[in-house]
Amino acid sequence: MVQDEPKGEVVAKSDVPREKKPGVFSRIALFIRQVLGELRKVITPTRQELLKYTAVVLGFVVVMMGIVYGLDVLFVWLTAYVFGVPAS
Repeated sequence: MVQDEPKGEVVAKSDVPREKKPGVFSRIALFIRQVLGELRKVITPTRQELLKYTAVVLGFVVVMMGIVYGLDVLFVWLTAYVFGVPAS
């Protein structure tokens, strides 16, 4: 590696040979090992935590449904006011 003078960036020297890229199967094996390593870090929530998280999500969904419903009613009323209701 060589440090570029004007900008201070580190760049690779051109005369240094590149590292050989691993084969397809070794890359797949590496990927699987990394996935299993990440899965070992996962912590399963307790029943109490799971119920709390579920309640929070359902509460958020109900609030968002209320906001969307309120905006829908507002826009229907606004549209009917601006364009009028057609006579039947």
